[in-house]
Amino acid sequence: MEKLTFLGIGPKIGRVALPYLAAAITLNILYPPVFSFGEAVKLPFKVAGIVLLAISLVYYFSTLRMMIPGLRANRLITKGAYSICRNPLYSALILFFFPGLGLVCNSWIILTTSIVAYLVFRMAIHEEEEQLERIFGDEYRVYMKRTPRFIPKIL
Repeated sequence: MEKLTFLGIGPKIGRVALPYLAAAITLNILYPPVFSFGEAVKLPFKVAGIVLLAISLVYYFSTLRMMIPGLRANRLITKGAYSICRNPLYSALILFFFPGLGLVCNSWIILTTSIVAYLVFRMAIHEEEEQLERIFGDEYRVYMKRTPRFIPKIL
């Protein structure tokens, strides 16, 4: 029986998004006036960024806590964070962590890391979905139909 993989497409996203993020941070440090949102919004954006970073960390680590036992047992996880989104680890980073970092750093270029990471996610996620469909068949297809791929459903 085929086993689930721990990293999934994470390395593919990371190979593109992390160098991009490093370049964005470097540019922001070298040329802050060019890449900042401005001094007028620095404090409210920093507060909003801290909130997004906190959400991302809680969301990410609560997802990991559920994912690891599921991987060990080779079972489909559909509870917790997985009940509101099929890819909560990627969502935590792309929707909350990267934007939070951009806001804390008062940098629109850092914020664009989310766009880059999302584009790679969209191009590569089919690999994980195909693997899950091979392993779990109809159970995964039913889960796919009722659970959004990326943006968490709130209600």
